[in-house]
Amino acid sequence: MKHTLKLIARTGILLSLAVIALTACSTNQVDKNRSEAFKQYETMVRWSQWDAAANFISAEYLKEHPITRLELDRLRLFRVTSYTVRSTGIFDEGMSARQTVEIRMFNKNQAVERTIIDEQEWRYNKETKRWKLHSSLPDPTKRY
Repeated sequence: MKHTLKLIARTGILLSLAVIALTACSTNQVDKNRSEAFKQYETMVRWSQWDAAANFISAEYLKEHPITRLELDRLRLFRVTSYTVRSTGIFDEGMSARQTVEIRMFNKNQAVERTIIDEQEWRYNKETKRWKLHSSLPDPTKRY
């Protein structure tokens, strides 16, 4: 009986450690996916690839806030000269994030550069295992 109780206790401890290890691996994967999504989005914006950047926006957000042709055409007037992350906050046990980015944009038609602050909201989708943007593309009409 004593031997059985020790075996049960050891099994319980091993199962607990396995659950902790799996949770840590899952969290590390979510963090890695977030870092990759942020970097890919930054690259699309830095190269002024607005159509590709729009692919990062979640379908739910786009239903409520569709991107108009005017917004995309306005963005196409600009070339990004600088993309600087000012702050990043992780919330909801690592399942959502907010990022504040300073973007410098050069207007090709007017030959002027302006600086905007882009407030980004990101959420992790557990089914697709992808981070999606729940805010719009940068707005060059905003002034810093």
